[in-house]
Amino acid sequence: MGVFCTIVPPHVLDTLARSGDAALSQAARRTLEHDARERTRRRLTTVIGPTGADLAAGPPSAGSDTPQRTIHDAKHKDTLPGPTVRTEGAKVSKDASVNRAYDGLGATFETYLKAYGRRSVDGQGLPLVASVHYLKDYNNAFWNGEQMVFGDGDGRIFLDFTIPVDVIGHELTHGVTQYSANLDYFGQSGALNESVSDVFGSLIKQYTLGQTAEQADWLIGAGLLAPSVHGHALRSMKAPGTAYDDPNLGKDPQPGSMSGYVSTSQDNGGVHINSGIPNRAFYLAAAALGGHAWEQAGQVWYDTLTGGSLSAHAQFADFAAATVAAATARYGEGEQSRAVAAAWQEVGVTPAGGTAGTSGVPRQQPGEQTQEA
Repeated sequence: MGVFCTIVPPHVLDTLARSGDAALSQAARRTLEHDARERTRRRLTTVIGPTGADLAAGPPSAGSDTPQRTIHDAKHKDTLPGPTVRTEGAKVSKDASVNRAYDGLGATFETYLKAYGRRSVDGQGLPLVASVHYLKDYNNAFWNGEQMVFGDGDGRIFLDFTIPVDVIGHELTHGVTQYSANLDYFGQSGALNESVSDVFGSLIKQYTLGQTAEQADWLIGAGLLAPSVHGHALRSMKAPGTAYDDPNLGKDPQPGSMSGYVSTSQDNGGVHINSGIPNRAFYLAAAALGGHAWEQAGQVWYDTLTGGSLSAHAQFADFAAATVAAATARYGEGEQSRAVAAAWQEVGVTPAGGTAGTSGVPRQQPGEQTQEA
């Protein structure tokens, strides 16, 4: 079952909504209101079945090595998907947002195909649909279980959400998770859901740029923040908690280890905050192995996500155990499995014993070793 996933966390928009600057607070409040409505729409879709973009896109073309992209213009309205403005193979548009969305969908499709042999988000050639220019001053981008949607940003805090290719890769990876492990979007499993999207969003950017793990910036959403904002991106996988520190946005609250785990009822149990912990674990594993991160560390994470060993409610300790097992299964008991195990140890997560995701295994607790929840 798909979930409604946005790239800008609710806690960031909450902070902006309380700004003394009326223009900033109003744009943030409108975004929060529309996000809440879209979450409700997504829940209804799981009950009544697919509509809109799913039906417009048509059936998946199984086995295709070519993406089937359709870009729509929402024309600053909330009716999706909106008029079609570019289709697969059509000439370049005069609208830069349309072209960036088209290229970003293509980069994501190519990375999954060339690096992992996966055809589109569902593995069977699912057509990729996106809508640009959603609402007015909309400060977000999201995957709604059926398609991608991009806002233009308010121009003062956020720029056009089609700019960073890793944002596009992040959101489409929610679709990959939807069609594979389908991790629950709450608590630690939700943080893993978000982290997996950050991991592959970053890998898609690295693949597109031909970067090694050492050359990569490990930032999510670089280029999205307006020039006046004190920050580099939405999140840093290398150094969680350092992406921004701005009078309007506040300070990046992500922890980089279990000692800083945030227990909260907001944001589905802090899924966008605590994702910093598994994010850093992946960075550490990738940095230790070196070279192109999508080749070894990325392969291990992909095997874990799609291998069928995870339950939907997997915790950090379960995922850690599954990644070590995946590294061993693919590469043997060598540097890959040691690097993965050491990365999780560094962030304070001890892999659970037994089969990943099953009942009765220890659950990692904030600042502690494995104990029952």
